[in-house]
Amino acid sequence: MAGINDLVHYNAINVIREAVVLAHRRYRRYPFNDAFEDSDEQFVKLYRLPKPLVQELIDNLDPYLIFPTRVSALNITRKVLCALRFFASESYQWDIAKHMNHAISQTSVSKTIQEVIGALNRPELVNRYVHLPRNMAELVQLREKFYRRHKFPGIIGCVDCTHVAIYPPQVDEEVAYVNRKGYHSINVQLICDLDLRILNVGTRYPGSSHDSYIWNNSALHHIQNLHRNGHTSFAFLGDSGYALRPWMLTPVANAQPGTPEELYNQRQSSTRSIIERCNGVLKLRFRCLLKHRVLQYTPQTSCKIINSCVILHNMCIQNGIAPIELGYDPEDQYVNIDYGIYPEVAEINDNYCRAGNPELVAGRRIQQLIIRNHFYRN
Repeated sequence: MAGINDLVHYNAINVIREAVVLAHRRYRRYPFNDAFEDSDEQFVKLYRLPKPLVQELIDNLDPYLIFPTRVSALNITRKVLCALRFFASESYQWDIAKHMNHAISQTSVSKTIQEVIGALNRPELVNRYVHLPRNMAELVQLREKFYRRHKFPGIIGCVDCTHVAIYPPQVDEEVAYVNRKGYHSINVQLICDLDLRILNVGTRYPGSSHDSYIWNNSALHHIQNLHRNGHTSFAFLGDSGYALRPWMLTPVANAQPGTPEELYNQRQSSTRSIIERCNGVLKLRFRCLLKHRVLQYTPQTSCKIINSCVILHNMCIQNGIAPIELGYDPEDQYVNIDYGIYPEVAEINDNYCRAGNPELVAGRRIQQLIIRNHFYRN
């Protein structure tokens, strides 16, 4: 009897030992490095944000991410780092999974990206980092900064759209996502200030939508309300793809060489180039938005990824993280980034832009007033 008990006891010990070994192998299958032990330069190159800013991001997202309840579950730090690496590179999920700082499965990468972008798109976080001036003092301060630096009066932001390529969506409106250049995309409207901070982002519209259509259907009604309440000295700058309005100053069509109108156009173009630089910095900082690195997601998820990158971009701008610190990928030297800029045209194809439109008349009046007061040579 004792021999049987000893045999059962021996077998039980072996079973437990094998279970421990298997568990150890399973939990330690993919050894990984602590990313925070990398050099500061290497860390920024991999994740685009420096270590203190990543820690701030982790603290911000902590309440909205799933806390690990198992030994093998990913902790919040690894989730955030994994998502940041995806935004920075847009490599295939399998490559990100096998990176020495992550060492997780492809399925975990997919779930992690979805979880992190869901947290980043919460209204409280979006409104904290992406917002237009919230009061008159901020409006006046922004207008004065624009004038001091660019000598263009009344400006509080520059507007333009840029295309972010996506995989052809499996929806009935698939053709609507084909843009004017023949590939599927989201047409993203951005408004930025002179420091390249993005004040507003619109990601609801497919690639075939015209810039002016997106602007006319955007939620930027407060700038119109400012004008209707008598505050007419605030405006945005846009290219000739937009309709001239009192709150949207565009180039003068058919300006003759050597005239004040030509000087106005030159200053307008040089000031508006801020939004082009902003688009370029955003896409090179987070290369998942580049045209040749197509987002392999549904339009809805792609929009969340774009919004997430905008939030992270603003965090970098607000903390003085210059784009020159990035280690640019050599292959990007040969990439023609699609900034979404329309060429200058003599006439604007806009049903609302007619000679009898009072808003157009008011826009021309303000435009001529600016030209007369600021661009006539003495």
